[in-house]
Amino acid sequence: LAREEDFVEPAPATRAQLELAHTPEYLEDLEHLRWTDRTRFSELPLTKPIVDAYVLAAGGTILGARIALTAPERLCVHLGGGFHHAFADKAEGLCYINDIAVAIRVMQHEQRIHTAMVVDCDLHQGNGTARIFENDPTVFTFSIHQENNYPLKERSDLDIGLEDFAGDSEYLSALSDGLEIAFSQHKPELLVYVAGVDPYYDDQLGALKLTKEGMKARDELVLGEARKRGIPAVIVFAGGYARKLNDVVELHTQTCRVAYELVTQG
Repeated sequence: LAREEDFVEPAPATRAQLELAHTPEYLEDLEHLRWTDRTRFSELPLTKPIVDAYVLAAGGTILGARIALTAPERLCVHLGGGFHHAFADKAEGLCYINDIAVAIRVMQHEQRIHTAMVVDCDLHQGNGTARIFENDPTVFTFSIHQENNYPLKERSDLDIGLEDFAGDSEYLSALSDGLEIAFSQHKPELLVYVAGVDPYYDDQLGALKLTKEGMKARDELVLGEARKRGIPAVIVFAGGYARKLNDVVELHTQTCRVAYELVTQG
C-alpha cells in the first residue's frame, strides 16, 4: 500500500504541548513515575519506557494532524494513538496520555485550526476525550460504542450507546445517522477518527459483533463523509482485542487500505 518514503517518524510531544491538554501535577507524576490517585487507575505498570511510549504516541498524532492539514491527500494514518480514556488530570483504562486531545490543542495553539471533531468508533466510549472537551464549543465529540461495557460514561456532544449484539446493519445505520447529526451541528476544520477495531465480532472485550465487512463499511462511511466535505482527517488506531492476533492486524490494515483507496480513487 505504501512506499518507504510514505512513512515518517514523529518526535515525542514536548512538555509544553502536553500541558495544553494535561495538568502539570499529573504530568509531574508521570515524569517522576509516582503512584498517586492520578496514576493508579491506568491498569498498566508505571515505567519510563511506557511513559515515553505514550509521549511519543502523542507526538505521532500531532504530526499526523499536521500532515492531514498540509498534504494534498488531506489524510494521514497514525499507526498508533487513540488513547481516549486518559483525562486531563489522571490515567485510566490503559491510557496515560490523551494523544487525541493533545494533538487538537496543539493545532489550535499553532492557529492551524479553530474547530475540530472527534469521531470515536472504538467499542468503548471515549470518556477522557469527552471530559477534556466538555463545554468547549470548538471541539465536537461523537462516540458510538457498546453501552453496557467499560467505562463509566462521560458526556460527549453526541453519544450513541448500542445494545449488545447490535451487528452490522444496526451499527452502520446508527453511525450514519450520528454523522449526519454531528456534521449538521459542527463545521470542523480537522477530523480525528478513532478507528478502534474492537467492535469486531470475535473481540474478547466486546459484544457489538461486527463482521470484517461491517468494519470496512464503517471506515468507508466515516472517511468518506469527511472527504466529501473536504475535511482533513487523521486516523488513530485505538483498541482491538480479537482472539486471533492476525484478525487485529488485518482489521487495522483494512482501515489503512480504505484510506489509501479513498486517496488514490479521488
